[in-house]
Amino acid sequence: MANLPVAVQLYTIRDASSADFPAALRKVAEIGYKFVEFAGFNGLTAAQLKPILKDLGLGVVAAHVGLDAFEGDKAKQTFADYAEVGSKYVVVPYIAEDKRKDADGYKAIAKRLNEIAVQGKSYGIKVGYHNHNFEFEQVFNGVTGEEILLNETDPNLVVFELDTYWALRAGTDPVAFLKKFSGRFDLLHIKDMDPVDKSFAEVGTGLLPLDAIVAIAPSIGAKALIVEQDVCKRNPLESIEISFNNLKAKGYA
Repeated sequence: MANLPVAVQLYTIRDASSADFPAALRKVAEIGYKFVEFAGFNGLTAAQLKPILKDLGLGVVAAHVGLDAFEGDKAKQTFADYAEVGSKYVVVPYIAEDKRKDADGYKAIAKRLNEIAVQGKSYGIKVGYHNHNFEFEQVFNGVTGEEILLNETDPNLVVFELDTYWALRAGTDPVAFLKKFSGRFDLLHIKDMDPVDKSFAEVGTGLLPLDAIVAIAPSIGAKALIVEQDVCKRNPLESIEISFNNLKAKGYA
């Protein structure tokens, strides 16, 4: 079976991107990545970014977009922008603390995700949700926040992006969780964990069960593997290169 597309979440190189976004994208392409996941446009417009991406041979797998970008009239522009750059998914990356105090808060977020996903259909864009650790750590009558979101969203509308680092950090086995909710996770953040201090690490250097995740990814419906490292102990451009080379050495990229 052919390898899944390997992208990089551009939040990892946010400093380089904010300083000179076209140059940062060029470096991403030079490393060998063929796909990116956006974390904002860094002051450029979709129209400006489209030819840059084309020239570099970079496709867009997804984009992280906060819930506020879908409020009122802003939703149409948000979807139009990401459709223009070719993104197949927009993923809500975080829930504010005041909106997740109880099960009803999670259910309200699930309802909102369903509504936004209906809007996205006309643009050919799927809507997803990306976890941190709190969704797994908050439990309401035996059900985690993440499970509430999965149970309360329409599987035909809302997809999920598993951040493997944060699942591990919360004590959840990412492989078992993906199997349990097979078909719901279109996107996988393959984010590694330093075995000593549990900090973020380059892919292939830590505790992440990378081989097992890649092995089951196609069968559980995953469409892409996305490299991300929230904080790097070296230049982030070096970190994403190490991650890519480790994936390439294993035949995954």
